[in-house]
Amino acid sequence: MNDRKGKPAGGPKPSTDRIEAEFLRHLEFERNASPHTVRAYARALFSFREACPGKTCRNASVQDFREFLFVITRDGSSRATIRSTFAALRSYQSYLVERGHLPTNIVKTLQLPKLEKKLPMFLTGSQANLLVETPSDAPKSKRGPVWLASRDAAILELFYSTGIRLSELVGLDVRDLDPITESVRVLGKGGKERMVPVGTPALEAVSRYRSQAGVHSGPLFLNKSRRRLSGRSVWLAMKKYLAIAGLPADLSPHKLRHTFATHLLDAGADLRSVQTLLGHANLSTTQIYTHVTADRLRRAYDSAHPRA
Repeated sequence: MNDRKGKPAGGPKPSTDRIEAEFLRHLEFERNASPHTVRAYARALFSFREACPGKTCRNASVQDFREFLFVITRDGSSRATIRSTFAALRSYQSYLVERGHLPTNIVKTLQLPKLEKKLPMFLTGSQANLLVETPSDAPKSKRGPVWLASRDAAILELFYSTGIRLSELVGLDVRDLDPITESVRVLGKGGKERMVPVGTPALEAVSRYRSQAGVHSGPLFLNKSRRRLSGRSVWLAMKKYLAIAGLPADLSPHKLRHTFATHLLDAGADLRSVQTLLGHANLSTTQIYTHVTADRLRRAYDSAHPRA
């Protein structure tokens, strides 16, 4: 089992470089980075050491970083992986500059491949309604508690109502959902907290589930053993309901987040509000959804206008 102090199975070897280790501790304890982020940064530093033996980010030249870029590109890394790897190296060099170990951050001078613009997948309004209603209509399982279907209905309603991430949903406690203010307190990336409005159908679905399951405190969503539900369990449940509803099997909980954002923008919500609701640090991350709505409008225009 992994924790903040251990490396993941099959992951990067622990660095024997004292300053690299200090940087990773800085990420974890001072910048409050998630364990996933710390592991990703450790992998980036390890990959660079593997590709450039005898080199570290303190003594490497611009040419060394270019050769590293060539190596991971040749090995088939995606553009997103390449950019995230170099983001970690750039962050480490900034740390080195701040601590006086380097005069300048040379990673910032590199030109990296641009990301492919992939439009996010999402459900139509009727598909979203069909999915969130499926747990209530599906045959009841005889192998688990009677409240499982109401729990799954509450999960899908809450996903679609709030657009929160899977990790944020399974991390919710009962106290985080306030039916009086009709909002939920979410702990997002980097430990940043935000309040998100919750619609009436989702509040009612959560209330039914809590009443049937006798959930009064602690984790909001429980598994059969009455422990906190895992993200994997949510994935598996959603796959089951997608199959029952006859919806594409490659949809994921994150696609409900895309659906939430796209439907808000379609209905006239402004981009800044959607950014705040999603918990995006940068507006550019949210802007991808404007491409989705613009693409839909263009297709509607082309198919409907006589002189399109």
